[in-house]
Amino acid sequence: MTKQTVPNWYKELAVDGGPITKTLMPKFTKFLKHFTKHTSFQVPQVAIIFLVGVTIALKSSGSLLFIFGSQAGAFLLSLHLVITTPILYDFYTYDKEKKAFTILLIKFTQNLALLGGLIFFIGMNTIVKRRLRLANKMNFK
Repeated sequence: MTKQTVPNWYKELAVDGGPITKTLMPKFTKFLKHFTKHTSFQVPQVAIIFLVGVTIALKSSGSLLFIFGSQAGAFLLSLHLVITTPILYDFYTYDKEKKAFTILLIKFTQNLALLGGLIFFIGMNTIVKRRLRLANKMNFK
């Protein structure tokens, strides 16, 4: 029998957050500066590894719940989109003539469309449940 070792990607994630934190750090710093400048609201310091963990948890648990038709899953996925979209797709830091601006703007608007779909799902789920309760009350009388 061979002794199993911990995968390399897991070791990287445990030590310094791995390549994702190196990629996310400049974008998160730009977002914080932009957010503070336009809202004059100071955001507390957050460790990037914590942000990555929260993102993974929200996306995985939200996806799993959403697959089974849960309204809570749609809420978790929409929370994930609200948190990550302005950080990952920071088109507002680029000049309008640059190609990166267009690509990031397209991805940003795609995530807004996904958010709209999730909000629609939450709304329709609420309306259907309300109508079913009313129909059940009418049948019992």
